[in-house]
Amino acid sequence: MSFLWGVMGGPSSGPQPSGAETIQKLCDRVASSTLLDDRRDAVRALKSLSKKYRLEVGTQAMEHLIHVLQTDRSDSEIIGYALDTLYNVISNDLEEEEQEENLTKVDDLGSQFTEIFIKQHENVTLLLTLVEEFDFHVRWPGVKLLTSLLKQQGPQVQQIILVSPMGVSRLMDLLADSREVIRNDGVLLLQQLTKSNAAIQKIVAFENAFERLLDIITEEGNSDGGIVVEDCLLLLQNLLKNNNSNQNFFKEGSYIQRMKPWFEVGDDNCGWSAQKVTNLHLMLQLVRVLVSPTNPPGATSSCQKAMFHCGLLQQLCTILMATGVPADILTETINTVSEVIRGCQMNQDYFASVNAPSNPPRPAIVVLLMSMVNERQPFVLRCAVLYCFQCFLYKNQKGQGEIVSTLLPSTIDATGNSVSAGQLLCGGLFSTDSLSNWCAAVALAHALQENATLKEQLLRVQLATSIGNPPVSLLQQCTNILSQGDKIDRRGSKVQTRVGLLMLLCTWLSNCSIAVTHFLHNPANIPFLTGQIAENLGEEEQLVQGLCALLLGISIYYNDNSLENYRKEKLKQLIEKRIGRENFIEKLGFISKHELYSRAAQKPQPGFSSPEHMMFDHEFTKLVKELEGVISKAIYKSSEEDKKEEEVKKTLEQHDNIVTQYKKVIREQDQELEELKQRITTLMSQNEQLQATVTQQVSQIQQHKDQYNLLKVQLGKDIQHHNSHGDTFQMNGIQTEEVSKLKEELEEWKNKHELLQGQIREKDFLIEKLKSSQLEIGTTELSSQNSRSGGLEHNNELQKELEMLRSQLQLQSAEINQLLIENQKLQVMNTTADPVLGDSGAIVTHSSELEGQLEQQIKELKSEVKALSEEKESLKQHLDSSSSTVAILQDEKIKLQQEVAESKKEQDDLLVLLADQDQKLSALKIKLKDLGVPVEDEDDIESGDQGDEDEDVEEEEQE
Repeated sequence: MSFLWGVMGGPSSGPQPSGAETIQKLCDRVASSTLLDDRRDAVRALKSLSKKYRLEVGTQAMEHLIHVLQTDRSDSEIIGYALDTLYNVISNDLEEEEQEENLTKVDDLGSQFTEIFIKQHENVTLLLTLVEEFDFHVRWPGVKLLTSLLKQQGPQVQQIILVSPMGVSRLMDLLADSREVIRNDGVLLLQQLTKSNAAIQKIVAFENAFERLLDIITEEGNSDGGIVVEDCLLLLQNLLKNNNSNQNFFKEGSYIQRMKPWFEVGDDNCGWSAQKVTNLHLMLQLVRVLVSPTNPPGATSSCQKAMFHCGLLQQLCTILMATGVPADILTETINTVSEVIRGCQMNQDYFASVNAPSNPPRPAIVVLLMSMVNERQPFVLRCAVLYCFQCFLYKNQKGQGEIVSTLLPSTIDATGNSVSAGQLLCGGLFSTDSLSNWCAAVALAHALQENATLKEQLLRVQLATSIGNPPVSLLQQCTNILSQGDKIDRRGSKVQTRVGLLMLLCTWLSNCSIAVTHFLHNPANIPFLTGQIAENLGEEEQLVQGLCALLLGISIYYNDNSLENYRKEKLKQLIEKRIGRENFIEKLGFISKHELYSRAAQKPQPGFSSPEHMMFDHEFTKLVKELEGVISKAIYKSSEEDKKEEEVKKTLEQHDNIVTQYKKVIREQDQELEELKQRITTLMSQNEQLQATVTQQVSQIQQHKDQYNLLKVQLGKDIQHHNSHGDTFQMNGIQTEEVSKLKEELEEWKNKHELLQGQIREKDFLIEKLKSSQLEIGTTELSSQNSRSGGLEHNNELQKELEMLRSQLQLQSAEINQLLIENQKLQVMNTTADPVLGDSGAIVTHSSELEGQLEQQIKELKSEVKALSEEKESLKQHLDSSSSTVAILQDEKIKLQQEVAESKKEQDDLLVLLADQDQKLSALKIKLKDLGVPVEDEDDIESGDQGDEDEDVEEEEQE
């Protein structure tokens, strides 16, 4: 500040310079100083003076400040001072005291400076570049300055940013800044940027703005968050309102599901802060933006379904039935639920099933209707309930039937324990509160909208007026109240009750001849209507006169002439005599010319500033627009034209019946076509599969044909191969017989071998016995020689035993000889044995030789058996391989025979086709000959060709 003090002069420097002079000196210093520090101090001084001397700084320093932004980019401090100074000059955010003093010229000054700044588009582009800087002292002032420019000259600045390369994308980076101050001011900047510019709104949306904004709202605490949440919600409204592309992108990106946590309020709904109420109000408005009746029907319907499936509608209904919710939030919630269920059958059915948490539980519709007919409830709340009831019945014939059924005699609860919707509507219709009368009449009219069946059923409703008097119909009671007019003391507008009843009667009688007949059956109704129309009443009563004229016109137009005294022609004559046609048409035009009619025709939601303005319903304005011209034409038609019209109507009815029948037939045919299309689709798929199979089979057949040709070539070799195999098969047969014989012989040899072993064991036993007996004989001889005298008797006994042993030895030698003969390989040792006992060693030698020979024979037999078994196994394997080869060859032979048969069949077919073609060719040749055209026979052509070939051969030979 020492520099500023020096410029302005010290206390002893004479007269003080003015602010303009000081600013001029500072501007010269910014322009001429070569040192960066001097320029920085000068810009800082301009910043301090910019709020007090806004006009002077703006006019003298703006060009120099822009030059600083262009040239001193390297110094963030001077750039920050320059941006702050420009912001103070351009912005209208002054102190409250200054705003009160300079209220008239503040806006013009900021707008003029903004216009000077953006005159050069490069200045805005330069500012966008500076906003990209990460330095806080540059980025934050840049964001504030750009926001101020958008506030002053929004469309022009938007256009410059839109044509700037990546202009919008660079600003989207502000939402990702970690510094909350810059992020929050970035949200404010985008609010101004997206106002009323669909192109920028689309770019911002596709730069992932929805994701970032929803993340910020979640981080800040949803509805419990602060003003940042409010700013984000305002930006979301800018992006979505009246922008079908962004709404579709929001729905397709599954962002509707992320809105559900916004409405999860606690059970203790106490302590609602003002910011929370504001946030929740904006959140509800954002939901309404997505399902607004002004949106395309398809987009609205898809959003309604998404809100049901993600549980958002259920959450809204929870708030609707909760206690302790502020009145304005409750009203906006009712309006939001209304538009979420409007025209969506699934949501309407769910809403019909919602019950209030009371004891006993009551349907939410009944609880809301109780509020609507209660005159102590706030006016905006009653309007919201009426709108909710209208939306519930919009294109909902099921809901209309449920409401009307509560009025019919068969379904009314005789115990009186519960109050139905129909009873509440009747109670409101005949109460002493004019607003309740109007709301109930409009609600009941919506229950009859475009539903001729319910209009007829409502004629059955009977009302008990007083004890002892017979009940009267609902239609009669409405006309009675209407005729009484101002005789009944009512709270509120005098005209409102009659307008509501007339709208109900017009809706009830339109397009329902039976209701018209019931209305005309009361002789007091037509005189009352004509009297009301004919009178010259005040301005307030003109609306009633117009509605009476509309009701009388409906009674004429939809009259089926079933009552002789009230035929169309007689009613028109009555109008001509008592009112006059021109006067009637003029009174009928009072409706559409009324200011409140124009307001009601703009949107479905009742938007009335006060109860006195509550006169027309949106759906009723459509009915008036539809019937006004038709009734005017019907009044001027003559009887002949009426007859012609009736004939035309009958013809049209017949035509409609025929068309209905044809439509029914067409529907049936459409169903059949759909079924046939499905069958065709299945058959086509099957056909494709079969074609693929056929293609595979054709390729396989071709392969088999190729194999067949190869086999034909190799047939000679195969025959020889088969012959050799036949011989092998014979050999194999012989070998099998031999193997069986060998097995038998082997078994016999085994038996013999066992017998021989048994005999050898017996012989061994006898030899051992002979050895022992020989020893005993030797001992006995010695003892006999020593004692001859005493053992004569014992000697005789020994002699007998020796004779017996000799005989046994002879028998054994005979048996040994037989064994030698059977084996044919033993040598005969001695044909005769010595009858006298010889040396025992010879006998032992002979028996050992026999044992050796037997063992050798057994070994030879074992080796032969082993060789035979191995040969048997090899023969068996060879036999198996031969049999498998034979089976394969037989299968191939069968396949080849099938292919040959198919080839023959194809050749026969080709021959038949060739014969047919020959017949056709001969027939054509005969026709050509008959026509005189020269035709050559194939034989002539072939002979000619042969002759030409012979001539060519002769010429070659001559050469």
